[in-house]
Amino acid sequence: MSAVDFLAQEKIWFDKPRYDEAERRFYEHMNGSSQSPQDLGANSILQDIARARENIQKSLAGSTSSGAGDQGELVSRIKSLELENHSLHKVVDDLRSALSKLECRVAVLEKSPAAATPAPAPAAPYTNGTPAQQRKTSAPVKEEEEDEEDDDDIDLFGSDDEDPEAERLKEQRLKEYAERKAKKPALIAKSSILLDVKPWDDETDMVKLEECVRSVHADGLLWGTSKLVPVGYGIKKLQIACVVEDDKVGTDMLEEEITKFEDYVQSVDVAAFNKI
Repeated sequence: MSAVDFLAQEKIWFDKPRYDEAERRFYEHMNGSSQSPQDLGANSILQDIARARENIQKSLAGSTSSGAGDQGELVSRIKSLELENHSLHKVVDDLRSALSKLECRVAVLEKSPAAATPAPAPAAPYTNGTPAQQRKTSAPVKEEEEDEEDDDDIDLFGSDDEDPEAERLKEQRLKEYAERKAKKPALIAKSSILLDVKPWDDETDMVKLEECVRSVHADGLLWGTSKLVPVGYGIKKLQIACVVEDDKVGTDMLEEEITKFEDYVQSVDVAAFNKI
């Protein structure tokens, strides 16, 4: 058997490449792509070019819009700076005008003689460490008004050319004025004092303690109301009010007299002090 006959009898698939090409085309047709590889490559390049053009257009549009936004921001900032500059100019002008006015006033004050400063008012008299506030009644006020009217009639600065009769009359009026001033009743300064009287313990007889406190008598001393105030641990203190004349009775005298009752009183404190 020759080689040709042997090959003729063998079952060999000589058309396989053709069938492979047919199968590839079939699947490409099924997938919707009937283009050749060369066409596919050209289409991808065109798509890249179109995408690049689109990106360039977008970038150009973004740069244009950003440039317009920056320009608007610059315009607004320039306007705000102009307004601020205008307000600052106005403030400077106001300050200059105020300074010129002050300079004019200083110049006028320097030219004019110095004004005499008023003498300080005399300090009020102090009693028990606080200034005494005198209480005026209606009767003394009327008397004082009458005295002031009489004082207006007295000429304390008469001329030297007056005759002896006028001098005698002036001396007589001065003497009468001094007598009226001497007879004028002096006002009495009074104070209201609130005392805290503390016992030794809770067994101290507070009724007896109050009796001891009220037994303190002095000229210009008047006892008022009282009450028991709890302190703690069952102990109560006596809180009692009194009115005193400042020139006759002081807080030191009251504390000294009340603390003499050693069996009942531990200490005495001034809770309040008010002038009347």
